[in-house]
Amino acid sequence: MSGSNLLFIFTGSIAAYKACEAVSQLVQRGHHVRVIATESALKFIGPATLEGLTGSPVLSDLFERGRAMEHISLTRWADAVIVCPATANTINRLAAGLGDDLVGALYLAHDRAKPWLIAPAMNPAMWSHPATCVAVERLCSWGVRFLPVGEGRTACGETGEGRLAEPAEIAGMVEAALARPVRRLRVLVTSGGTTEPIDGVRVLTNTSTGSTGAGIASHLVGCGHEVVLLRARRAQRPEAPCREEIFETFADLEAALSRLLRAERFDAVIHAAAVGDFGVEAVLIDGQVYPVGGAKIDSRRPPLLRLKANPKLVEQIRGLSPTPLKLVAFKLTSGATADEAGAAVQRLFAQGAPDYVVHNDLAARGASLDAFPAGIHARHGGDAVHCATRSELSVALEKLLILSTP
Repeated sequence: MSGSNLLFIFTGSIAAYKACEAVSQLVQRGHHVRVIATESALKFIGPATLEGLTGSPVLSDLFERGRAMEHISLTRWADAVIVCPATANTINRLAAGLGDDLVGALYLAHDRAKPWLIAPAMNPAMWSHPATCVAVERLCSWGVRFLPVGEGRTACGETGEGRLAEPAEIAGMVEAALARPVRRLRVLVTSGGTTEPIDGVRVLTNTSTGSTGAGIASHLVGCGHEVVLLRARRAQRPEAPCREEIFETFADLEAALSRLLRAERFDAVIHAAAVGDFGVEAVLIDGQVYPVGGAKIDSRRPPLLRLKANPKLVEQIRGLSPTPLKLVAFKLTSGATADEAGAAVQRLFAQGAPDYVVHNDLAARGASLDAFPAGIHARHGGDAVHCATRSELSVALEKLLILSTP
């Protein structure tokens, strides 16, 4: 990994100053970095700065004399390419396949077996605009990897999603993309618990922290796999940055699963989310029905909740994907005997036809934060793989998926 050739593309964003720090960190880690800068990028950061950081001249013109074939030679030289910061204009142009400038020509000539990463930076309204959302989905379906955007105050003074990732995260994601596993997997991980609204402030939820899903996602990213983490808003974030999407309710999670699996190709789904079995169908007070998720209920008038059963998402996953994938499901029991646990695992195999079921019992967990005594059961039978911690579970799942994925 150290000593890799990296092509770093700057586009016209004020966040270019943060991207300079990412370049500096990558150079300090021993990588060889060449910089491409658009004309707009050079309005924010000077070529002398970029040349000083990398020790190489900055390229910006597709038709620069003597360098007309750089869009071919540079993509062959680079082990990975990152566009950082990437503006909405650049993302939309790449998704349209336009090749009339150096960045577009580089993308079209890129060796698609090598990683191409994008670190967006823009106003929150631009990031959430339908044109940008469609462009991101299209590029993801072509194998482009997006770094997660930050949330907070942006340079324009507005608040929301669209901030450039931090330099250390950018450098870490680039190095993760350079890792060379035996087989690089594209994995969707779900994590955390759903929440179902009762009134405007109260919810029906569970105690899941999302630690297991976050740990699995971090391990896979660190091993060089491409991960999309679909996590609950209050769930633990992964230590290794990856592309994240957020859900709150069962309906949110169901819709996100459907959209992602229909639009993108995944080798595996690790469905670790603690999906609520019930949603609130109606809130009744003194025989009167109140809207679910409506105004705050007076605490002096205890409501009667009418619950409805949520469908089993694990049963839908295979049908949502147009291509075959490996499916890992989770089964939690509490104080179950060996026979009861075995029966629960077999029921899950019968319901959703997962390839593997990870079973753990709440009563068996220790005090350690990483403790997660579990068994990984295979659909085809055989002895379960036993793990004592979340770390061991992550390693075991990766090995099983690599060995079983064609």
